[in-house]
Amino acid sequence: MNEPVSLQLEEGDKALELKQDSPTDKNGAEKKKDKDEKKEEKDMGVGFFQLFRFATCTDIIMMVTGGLCALVHGAASPLMLLVYGMMTDTFVAYELEVQELKDPNKTCINNTITWINGSIYELAENTTVACGVDIEGQMTMFALYYVGIGAGVLFVSYFQIAFWVTAAARQIQKLRKAYFRKIMRMEIGWFDCNSVGELNTRISDDINRINNAIADQVSIFIERISTFIFGFMVGFIGGWKLTLVVIAVSPLIGLGAGLMAMAVAKLTGLELKAYAKAGAVADEVLSSVRTVAAFGGEEKEAERYDKNLIDAQNWGIKKGTIIGLFQGYLWSIIFLCYALAFWYGSKLVIDTRELSPGGLIQVFFGVLVAAMNLGQASPCLEAFASGRGAARIIFDTIDRTPEIDCFSEEGHKLQKVKGDIEFHNVTFHYPSRPDVKILDQLSMVIKAGETTAFVGPSGMGKSTTVQLIQRFYDPREGMVTLDGHDIRGLNIQWLRSLIGIVEQEPVLFSTTIAENIRFGREGVSMEDIIQAAKEANAFDFIMSLPQKFDTLVGEGGGQMSGGQKQRIAIARALVRNPRILLLDMATSALDNESEAVVQDALDKARSGRTTITIAHRLSTIRNADVIIGFDHGRAVEKGTHTELLARKGVYFTLVTLQNQGNDNPDQSKQMPEHGQTIEQNKCFNKGSDDSVLSFFRQSLRLRSHSQLSNVYPDAISGNLDLQLSNDAIDDMDKENEKQRSTEVVAEEEQPKPAPVARILKYNQPEWPYMLLGALGATLNGAVNPIYAILFSQILGTFSIPDLDEQQAQINGICLLFVLVAIMSFFTQFVQGYAFGKSGELLTRRLRKVGFQAMLKQEIGWFDDPRNSPGTLTTRLASDASMVQGATGSQIGMIVNSLTNIGASLIIAFYFSWKLTLVVVCFLPLIGLSGAFQAKMLTGFANEDKKAMESAGQVSGEALSNIRTIAGLAKENKFVGAYELQLEAPYRAAKKKANVYGICFAFAQCVIFMAYAASFRYGGFLVSSEGLHYIVVFRVISAIVISGTALGKASSFTPDYAKAKIAAAQLFKLLDREPRINMSHNEGEKWDKFKGELDFVNCKFTYPTRPDIQVLNGLLVSVKPGQTLAFVGSSGCGKSTSIQLLERFYDPDEGKVLIDGHLSRNVNVPFLRSQIGIVSQEPVLFDCSISENIKYGDNTREISMEEVIAAARKAYLHEFVMTLPDGYETQVGAQGSQLSRGQKQRIAIARAIVRDPKILLLDEATSALDTESEKIVQAALDEARQGRTCIVVAHRLSTIQNADIIAVMSQGAIIEKGTHEELMAKKAAYYKLVTTGAPLS
Repeated sequence: MNEPVSLQLEEGDKALELKQDSPTDKNGAEKKKDKDEKKEEKDMGVGFFQLFRFATCTDIIMMVTGGLCALVHGAASPLMLLVYGMMTDTFVAYELEVQELKDPNKTCINNTITWINGSIYELAENTTVACGVDIEGQMTMFALYYVGIGAGVLFVSYFQIAFWVTAAARQIQKLRKAYFRKIMRMEIGWFDCNSVGELNTRISDDINRINNAIADQVSIFIERISTFIFGFMVGFIGGWKLTLVVIAVSPLIGLGAGLMAMAVAKLTGLELKAYAKAGAVADEVLSSVRTVAAFGGEEKEAERYDKNLIDAQNWGIKKGTIIGLFQGYLWSIIFLCYALAFWYGSKLVIDTRELSPGGLIQVFFGVLVAAMNLGQASPCLEAFASGRGAARIIFDTIDRTPEIDCFSEEGHKLQKVKGDIEFHNVTFHYPSRPDVKILDQLSMVIKAGETTAFVGPSGMGKSTTVQLIQRFYDPREGMVTLDGHDIRGLNIQWLRSLIGIVEQEPVLFSTTIAENIRFGREGVSMEDIIQAAKEANAFDFIMSLPQKFDTLVGEGGGQMSGGQKQRIAIARALVRNPRILLLDMATSALDNESEAVVQDALDKARSGRTTITIAHRLSTIRNADVIIGFDHGRAVEKGTHTELLARKGVYFTLVTLQNQGNDNPDQSKQMPEHGQTIEQNKCFNKGSDDSVLSFFRQSLRLRSHSQLSNVYPDAISGNLDLQLSNDAIDDMDKENEKQRSTEVVAEEEQPKPAPVARILKYNQPEWPYMLLGALGATLNGAVNPIYAILFSQILGTFSIPDLDEQQAQINGICLLFVLVAIMSFFTQFVQGYAFGKSGELLTRRLRKVGFQAMLKQEIGWFDDPRNSPGTLTTRLASDASMVQGATGSQIGMIVNSLTNIGASLIIAFYFSWKLTLVVVCFLPLIGLSGAFQAKMLTGFANEDKKAMESAGQVSGEALSNIRTIAGLAKENKFVGAYELQLEAPYRAAKKKANVYGICFAFAQCVIFMAYAASFRYGGFLVSSEGLHYIVVFRVISAIVISGTALGKASSFTPDYAKAKIAAAQLFKLLDREPRINMSHNEGEKWDKFKGELDFVNCKFTYPTRPDIQVLNGLLVSVKPGQTLAFVGSSGCGKSTSIQLLERFYDPDEGKVLIDGHLSRNVNVPFLRSQIGIVSQEPVLFDCSISENIKYGDNTREISMEEVIAAARKAYLHEFVMTLPDGYETQVGAQGSQLSRGQKQRIAIARAIVRDPKILLLDEATSALDTESEKIVQAALDEARQGRTCIVVAHRLSTIQNADIIAVMSQGAIIEKGTHEELMAKKAAYYKLVTTGAPLS
């Protein structure tokens, strides 16, 4: 009965390996998180049986039946041991009889051996010898027992799995629905405190964890525990002394396994921590790849990354060593345990005759099987614990009553609504920031039918009042009334149906334009939609689109420009025909033209409704009926535009602030208070955009400059650089991007995994380690076959008539077991260490070359959402470590399995080829069953995840845009859509339950059938061909062991296929020829670089959006030392022209000439070394100020004097000297420790240190407030002296002294000249200056 042991052993052993492998993937971090969570769970996990709170009667019946089946199934292995023991005794008796009957004077009469003369043959102890064993008959009987047990197992194990999995699927379906529905009912304040990303993971991962805890794991747990109990029963009934001896040693095995798991988890944690440092470097560099490229820092960064990899590598090697040690320890203990048990057992059989040989086998394996199953029950406990932990938060949410329940039917609906809104002493703070008072005793009246404008600095509570009117929050004190009724007493769905809202960042859902407008009101006709679109000035642009109203707006409205989205949002608000219209900075994100159109639409919409408008551009609110000035959460003044100017209060300050620094009085109208808006937006996470913006802010800090414009539109007033707006929106939905990128990658990569030979090439330097490891693996592979020989030899000794001879042989065999144990310790250790080391060295090497390859790519490659910094860093982290699976440990496994199987087959064929052929027929089945059981242990989680993806998209979209949905009162619609998406995965899960059940049942019963056939045939050979029964046991155990080893090896190899695909992805990256060659030796260089630039008929489209023509015949030239300024509305290609100069991209048609050389032919590092760039959102690296300035020139060592000189020119030196650490001050991640103006000046100093011939300023001052702007502007004017300079202007005042001003529109230049010439022309430029727009 050696088989289950070896099988269990393998499994136990592999379960450990599993533990080792998994954390190295991404789960490492999660595991650690779980650890911390577990500490808390101890105090407050959900009780295990509470996990089944969604079970119906049917479910309970299914689970109970399944549980009983599992109990019965668990008894099968111990039962088989009884048969096995009886069978052994039969064979021994038969063999003794055969030996006695070799003497021609003996014969068998009446089942007793007698002499031929008739007297009964007696042994020395006066006992008779039985005979007449009908070996074939007995074997047939045992075979039938086996088949019977097998059939029983087939039957019960199917039900055990199918019932539990089905029941779990049904409960999880209910749980998902309940959870999502509850989340959608929560008040907005709850969402402020729970991030969307977190909720998304809860919906997917945490619920999957609960699923794992209540599905097949429970039945497998019951089965294992029942095997444990029955195994011990068999042991104790058979022979209690031996049982106790074996039990005494088993803690050593458990201890080893436990220590190993702990050590591995700890080391994995440390390894991940060490890698996280390198990962942070990679992430920082890839997020700011434009800056790295512009300053030629690629090599410097690759070195910095590699430095951080060393620690991770060392921890990895330690981990390999420790795993090797423990593996060795475990195997040696197991073999020592064999030696002890057989030695002591044979004493009981020979000396005291307490046991029969069969009894010995039965007891020994009974205890071993029991112990193994107990060990294997522990992963189930882990699943239960993590399920209980996950359930805690989810059930708490389900049980929470929302403070403002949007599904409730309660509350009045007024017959007639006038629209008077009044605030009575309202005090309020956001639930997520209880310490910041937003509104302080606010009282004000908003009259029906009038337009009221709120003005005031950011963070003073304007948007908050709007949210209180929508009843997203309830005030802490005081009340808000509508027509004299407290809005808390009104029906919430009805109240929200009266209100139309247009926000600064309108959210569109990824469906068609018509559907988006229809979100405004249920069941509107197409006529209404068209009418609303006309009122919102959206009709014309919609009709110009190829699919008209059926155009898809893309993820988050990504296919539309800012103005288009805004107008669709207005149409959506108007189709509601609202009594109250709330405009929260509705036009701030637009450029002038769009703004005029949208403003016009809003003016139409306002008539006859109560309208509240919040704006930062004062021009948009001059014609309001009443203007209310806010300060520190109170309404401090109220009146019309002229009254308030006379009062010289808040409003007056804002107006004058906006006028500062403009020569042209007309310009005053629309200058927003830039710095202020932005800076404060940072500190007060304004409510209106709380969830969206804070979500944005996280992804934001990583964006390169031009994407920023998307996010603080109110401040950068519409600098929506079309070129990147799409990307930024993509980032909004990181989740989907992830899904998309993985899907796309999957589609592309599947076809051809990398050839192993090439992977090995990268591992070449480590060949001595690999050789050593392979040697260890060979010896390890031989252990199982040796075990089969020794084991059958022991059984054989029991049939030796001479007892002393018997004892001597047994002692010899036990000694051999001890030797095997010692050998096994060393070989396991060698294998673990050698492959661990070679694997870690390979991982580090691949990470480094991968990172270098990424930095060699042209910038266009990074624009592809599939190559976002997040995806690339994960790829470095996981792909490189996955590739290990194809070399080191993989080779170990292969060598191990091959030796194992080879040796087993040689042994088997050598002893009896006939029997071997019969047993080999079952090999593939046994192998399959092994592989399947392994797959089962690792679970079906991945397939479940796939099925949930479309539901995940619905929930993701719903949660990211919860404010919009709440404002439109459309929660129900999303709940419905989500439940619809759940149907497919639910059906799949039910189908899976049956398939899984059938496979499981087959895998469980195949071994019984194999035994039945082999032993029956073995019996036939023993009786007819006089084969010694030792051979039967030897052949069967050798092959069965090798079969299970085969199955296990095939499945537990740290995913070979994955490794090859990961390698293929890496190689694809390494082999990719960048479109723009970065090498130092190719291309032209010349000595006297003058800095003369010509753009000749350049046409360009971004590679990620080939359908949008960004440059369309750009024609302009700059002489050395001149300043050229580009002006024009957003998306007209100003920044793009700068990127062509840097050679981030090459033009599709036309050419860029530098000193008369074609840019395509110029050496890229040489060209970039002549250019300094300062962009709107300067990227700083997480190091000191001086290091950031030195980054300006990575080709040489820069002295501190140069740094200080550059800092002086950039007006930075005085400020730095005020800091305690001076130039050694750390700037924080993305420069977060500094203000905008300071960052901007460091960026200027960085550009000056380079001493470039060409200076590019891309909206370098747009993000600053007035004071910083003046300083920075002065610094820039100084930096421009004697250099060719290209400026992308943000405010016209900053470029009036440029040598050439070029006005761009739609990718071409429509007029150029000096400020005076253009003003005299009275064309486009003149119009821009006089309308006084904060241009972009």
